[in-house]
Amino acid sequence: MSARKIFATTALPYANGNFHIGHIMEYIQADIWVRFQRMQGNDVNFVGADDAHGAPIMIAAEKAGITPQQFVANIAAGRKQYLDGFHIQFDNWHNTDGEENHVLAKQIYLDLKAAGFIDTKVIEQFFDPEKNMFLPDRFIKGECPKCHAKDQYGDNCEVCSAVYAPTDLIKPYSALSGAQPVLKTSEHFFFRLSDPRCVEFLQEWTQDGKHVQPEVANKVKEWFSVRTNPDGTTSEGLGDWDISRDAPYFGIEIPDAPGKYFYVWLDAPVGYLASLKNLLDRRGEDYEAYMADEQLEQYHFIGKDIVTFHTLFWPAMLKFSGRKTPTQIFVHGFLTVNNGEKMSKSRGTGLDPLKYLSLSMNPEWLRYYLAAKLSGRNEDIDFNREDFMARVNSDLIGKFVNIASRAAGFLSKRFDGQLAALGSEGQALLEQLRAQAPAIAEAFEKRDTARVVRETMLLCDRVNAYVDANKPWELAKLEGMDARLQEVCSTCIEAFRLLAIYLKPVLPAVVQQVEAFLNVAPLTFADAQQLLGAGHRIGKYEHLMQRVDVKQLDALFEPPAAAEPAPEKLVPGGEEIAGTIGIDDFAKVDLRIAKIVNCEAVEGSTKLLRLTLDAGEGRTRNVFSGIASQYQPADLIGKLTVMVANLAPRKMKFGISEGMVLAASHADEKAQPGIYVLEPVAGAAPGMRIH
Repeated sequence: MSARKIFATTALPYANGNFHIGHIMEYIQADIWVRFQRMQGNDVNFVGADDAHGAPIMIAAEKAGITPQQFVANIAAGRKQYLDGFHIQFDNWHNTDGEENHVLAKQIYLDLKAAGFIDTKVIEQFFDPEKNMFLPDRFIKGECPKCHAKDQYGDNCEVCSAVYAPTDLIKPYSALSGAQPVLKTSEHFFFRLSDPRCVEFLQEWTQDGKHVQPEVANKVKEWFSVRTNPDGTTSEGLGDWDISRDAPYFGIEIPDAPGKYFYVWLDAPVGYLASLKNLLDRRGEDYEAYMADEQLEQYHFIGKDIVTFHTLFWPAMLKFSGRKTPTQIFVHGFLTVNNGEKMSKSRGTGLDPLKYLSLSMNPEWLRYYLAAKLSGRNEDIDFNREDFMARVNSDLIGKFVNIASRAAGFLSKRFDGQLAALGSEGQALLEQLRAQAPAIAEAFEKRDTARVVRETMLLCDRVNAYVDANKPWELAKLEGMDARLQEVCSTCIEAFRLLAIYLKPVLPAVVQQVEAFLNVAPLTFADAQQLLGAGHRIGKYEHLMQRVDVKQLDALFEPPAAAEPAPEKLVPGGEEIAGTIGIDDFAKVDLRIAKIVNCEAVEGSTKLLRLTLDAGEGRTRNVFSGIASQYQPADLIGKLTVMVANLAPRKMKFGISEGMVLAASHADEKAQPGIYVLEPVAGAAPGMRIH
């Protein structure tokens, strides 16, 4: 059987924060599957990348005072410690702002346009009047129009998975400012997902039983038909997909459309191909030839929250731009903690991957535990601390690791590490273990690692039953039983090697130690069909794994300590001094001496006074000031004060205010009431600038 040619990816993490445990779970699942494929002799390219574009990163970078590219680079610099820490081996890690992604995304768009799948429409779009920008879907929140869940994003609901336009949200608000967004028109580009050719293709592709799990296919099926929702509204079939965003936006500019950028979800999945191309280019391999190979299989591991993009948009983009569509989309559920409790760092129910590693907790404990839970279905799994401890200590160490520890010492001390020929009982046991290889391989292929672990532990039980029945520790005490002792221990080591083959994708570091101890080349699944054989010499056994200490689990889930209150410090005027500025910043503010030539109350306001100011300009200015609680108008007429002369005029309910009068007050007006207009000393004259 010839080797399969496989291209595998995980979902691209958004480059605005560190990995969380959900990322690590997905990467471990994919890494186990990829390692199994390689043990089968298959050729796999396993790539990942940071999703680098979009308004959130642009906004975060602006707040940090750096470029979006530098912001993404800073995040990327922290990825390695997670991946290495949990033995996750991507062949390449790239980001979607790379040159390859710019080229590929533009070409896919142009190919879709040439095929008649791109339209332009003038649409109404939400605009934040306070931030002065069009709002990305993820920065608009409101009530889902389908299930009425609160605080849902502007593109899809995380509760019912409904897909909709931001304008469909009930009571929308800006996640940036909290302001109610207003509608403005803008020309946008659309991918014609509603085209009959597209609908027909997607219905077949998602429902043919080949590309997605049955439970995912059932969910996707809902999106194709007109249906009545519980609230009495109707949902239509597939609608066209808005693929553009207006400047300012950090992303890939649309060809021949200045100021228009691809929506991040168009270029993000193209990042899979871009990361692969980056890898192949560095190797000197032909990307186009690789992708054109009819035998190439393409797999994507994703979470259930992004099914829409990967089962509708992505395959349609590939199909109608003339490219290969994915072989399968592998969807997993979410990870909860301690019997379904939602993760919360403040309550100590979060599972921080770096904290896990910092507590010297073995990364392969977590790999094994997650493998024991993942069934290959789109189902949520739970991390339960008691279950975790039992599975690692009782099963992984008590059943698997201890097989080697119970036999290796006798072989090393009594027989110079040399294995003996096996008797009929030992051969029968090994035949039982080998017979399960096809079923375990099938389970790995289907990502049903829960079955792999279950079946392997049952085999461990058989081997341990053999050990208990033959009691090598007692044979070692009896004269004339050396040959039997060597045979029993040799059977245990041969069995341990078979079990190590089955667990190698899950426990790569432990099995690497096993390979060294057994003096064998890296194990493959084909090795399960043969024995080490009589005369093979093993090395000295070193303990492979420590047990979980309950203190480690306590520390892992310990809520973060409350920060000690900062020592009291003198705060002048009730508020801290503002951040440092340079002389150039100060020079921008034009402060002038002004004479109050008139002052009067403002009808309809209890706070404002209207000041008429002479700043030596040959004209007077009208300025409103909130000082009515402290001053009577007559008390101010004729006085000098200080005015901000270059402040932009502000339109108010009562008229135009053409500047600002400087006044002092305490931050806590209730504790220390009073507002005090600044007055220059004698000699100052209207128009003088304050330096």
